[in-house]
Amino acid sequence: MRLKPARGVILSFSILSFILPSCKYIKEPKQTRKATVKQVLLDSLNIEEPDYAAYVISDLENNIESAGLVNIQEVETSILVDLRYSTTNNFLETDLYGDLEKCYLQIDVAKKLQLAQLLLKSKYPSYSLLVFDGVRPRAVQWKMWKNLDMSAREKTKYVSNPNNGSLHNFGAAVDLTIADEQGEPIDMGTEFDFFGELAYPRLEDKMIKEGKLSQEQLENRLLLREVMIDAGFTPLTTEWWHFNSCSRKVAQQKYQIVE
Repeated sequence: MRLKPARGVILSFSILSFILPSCKYIKEPKQTRKATVKQVLLDSLNIEEPDYAAYVISDLENNIESAGLVNIQEVETSILVDLRYSTTNNFLETDLYGDLEKCYLQIDVAKKLQLAQLLLKSKYPSYSLLVFDGVRPRAVQWKMWKNLDMSAREKTKYVSNPNNGSLHNFGAAVDLTIADEQGEPIDMGTEFDFFGELAYPRLEDKMIKEGKLSQEQLENRLLLREVMIDAGFTPLTTEWWHFNSCSRKVAQQKYQIVE
């Protein structure tokens, strides 16, 4: 005699059979299901997953943009940038900027730089300005100041005292050179950030007479100074690569220091 299961048992078993698979489905994270579907679509279309890390803005860059400064290559795309303090190719041999790869300036300063680029291109179409540094947060200025092994008086020839604030800290100064059509810097007689008299514009006549600076090197410097001065910048007497957009007093009135 075969016993039939009670009707309530059959009903309970049926309900459990329905619920258990459903519970398994509910517990599966939605994100995992979406990621799987997304990956299937990407694979079927032969598309690589986007590198979202490339779009992350560093805290330093966010701080600079929040201060209202602009990426100079968005103002003038033909300007070249080699942000030296974002590499180890600088006098401290240390990457001071981390993930920051773009060069920023105050908008009016960036427009002056654009004018300098256009003036240079009008004279030598194959040449381009090559920028080494623009805005420099004061925190970086302090690192430079503390790591220079010389007297405070000597330091001020190359790095402004952070207590006073450098024009770089305001985004109102730029370090740069001229590059040829291959993007290589033309010969200026010294490298960028060379600490010595050979880099002094005020001693160029002396360096020429002593044979330490060639006529071609001098003419290259004069070309850089010509286009930068015509665009509204002022050169330094101790660094052929450094140009100010205004005085410190004017910068203090117009801008805020980027810390």
